[in-house]
Amino acid sequence: MISLSIIIPLYNEEKRLKKTITILNKFIKKFKKNKIEIIFVDDGSTDETITILKRMNFIKSKNLKKKIIRYNKNVGKGFAVKKGILKAKNEWVLICDADLSVHPIQFIKWYNKNIFVSNKKAYYGSREHKNSIIRASKYRVFLGFFFKKLIRLMFDIKLGDTQCGFKVFHNSYSKKIFRKINSFRFAFDVELTILLKKHKIGIEELPLKWTHKTGSKLNFKKDVPRMILDIILIRLKY
Repeated sequence: MISLSIIIPLYNEEKRLKKTITILNKFIKKFKKNKIEIIFVDDGSTDETITILKRMNFIKSKNLKKKIIRYNKNVGKGFAVKKGILKAKNEWVLICDADLSVHPIQFIKWYNKNIFVSNKKAYYGSREHKNSIIRASKYRVFLGFFFKKLIRLMFDIKLGDTQCGFKVFHNSYSKKIFRKINSFRFAFDVELTILLKKHKIGIEELPLKWTHKTGSKLNFKKDVPRMILDIILIRLKY
C-alpha cells in the first residue's frame, strides 16, 4: 500500500479549482486502496477559492483524508508549501501545483518503477530531463533558461530544473528541512535545494509529462525582480 500526502498550494484559484478537484477524484478512484492525504493550503485568497474548497465533493474512501489550511494574508507559494509539509502525516510527500500541470498519476508511475528506494533522497520532477514530455509557452521556456543560468552562476547547483512544482520527499526528513526555509515566494525551491544538500539528502531528477496551463500567478514584471532579490538574499545567507 502506498502512503502518500499531496500538498497543493492555492492562491485565487476559483477558475481552475473545480477542474483540479475532478482530476483528483479520478486519481483517488483509481488508487483508493492506497492511503492518500490531500492538504490544500489557501495562501490568503481573495476570490471564491475557500468557498469552493469547503463545498468540494470527493469520492468516499476509507483511505482518504482531506485537510484545508487557511490564513488571511498572502505570503507566498513557499510559505504555503511549508505549512502543508509540516502537517503531512504519510510516508511520502508530494507537492504539486494547483493547475496539475503534472498529473498526480506521475507519482504512481515513478513508484511502480521502484524509483523511491531511499528515504535519504528528494525526487525532483525535471522539465529538462531528456525523457520528459513538455508542452510549454516560449515565455516559460525563456524564463526557465534565464533562471537556471542565474542559479548556476550564484550557487553550486547543477540541477537541470530546480523550479518544477512537482517534487517528492520522505516524511523522515521533510519537516526538519522545511522548518528552516525562510524564502516564501517563488525562489523557495533554491533555498530548499541548498538545505537538502547541507543535510546530505540526495536529489534525483526524474522525467515527467508537463503541460503548461493558463492562469499562472507568476507576473513577469512583478515577480522576476522579486525572485532575483530573493536569490541574492539566499546567497548572502548561505
